[in-house]
Amino acid sequence: MAAQKPRTGDGPLEVTKEGRGMVLRLPVEGGGRLVIEISPDEAKDLQDTLAAALA
Repeated sequence: MAAQKPRTGDGPLEVTKEGRGMVLRLPVEGGGRLVIEISPDEAKDLQDTLAAALA
């Protein structure tokens, strides 16, 4: 039986490198976090898209 971890609410925005990819944990409205695994190329594309949106 797998150990269950308690849900800890929103938490901070964070990105961790795991293996060849990166894991993005994004707090969402209403509680919890959206967890997405992305490649370094996808992370670069996301960075470029966000920079363009903020300009």
